[in-house]
Amino acid sequence: MSAVSLQGVRFSWPGFTLAVEDWAVPEGERACVVGPSGSGKSTLLSLLAGEQLAQAGTVSVAGLDLGGLSETARRRWRLQTVGFVFQDFPLVPYLDALENTLLPYRLGLPMDTGARARARGLLTTLGLADKAKARPETLSQGERQRVAVARALVTRPAILLADEPTAGLDPARSDAVVALLSRACGERGTTLVLVTHDPRLQAGFENTLELA
Repeated sequence: MSAVSLQGVRFSWPGFTLAVEDWAVPEGERACVVGPSGSGKSTLLSLLAGEQLAQAGTVSVAGLDLGGLSETARRRWRLQTVGFVFQDFPLVPYLDALENTLLPYRLGLPMDTGARARARGLLTTLGLADKAKARPETLSQGERQRVAVARALVTRPAILLADEPTAGLDPARSDAVVALLSRACGERGTTLVLVTHDPRLQAGFENTLELA
């Protein structure tokens, strides 16, 4: 079964149109989206997260046609189904690492009984057991990256979207971030869609979509 399926998708903005004729990502697979700046990579992730709707075609994620959902339903679905790692790993400065990990529940997702223990477990798995009470300003860039990954995974999402998480990093650090995301997803059977402007990162991905 496909975790992600795009058919005849179009999304236009002044001077450019994102077009994806036929692309699918099976459940549990790691996929990479590459292309130059301005090719629509971040827009594609926005469509997969249901933040925007395709102007034509069908975007199906985790078995749902997102075009058939209301904005409220998409927001609820997104909280329950999608984890998002942003390019600059933004954390809430007045929350510690544990509370940043639990942020999706502050945004409206009902807190299940295992959420706090799961958050602590993720921080431990990612080497941050001793940083649970640390504020973002006391963490290194790599530690903030790992908190962001924990936050994206704490809801046990079916889909993890990562928007250029290696931008501005040297090749060694880029490889380390991709390995971290891939390992975290592999341990939980989560489908990963990673966007990058660096074609070098295509190596090792089972599935690559290249935007012009």
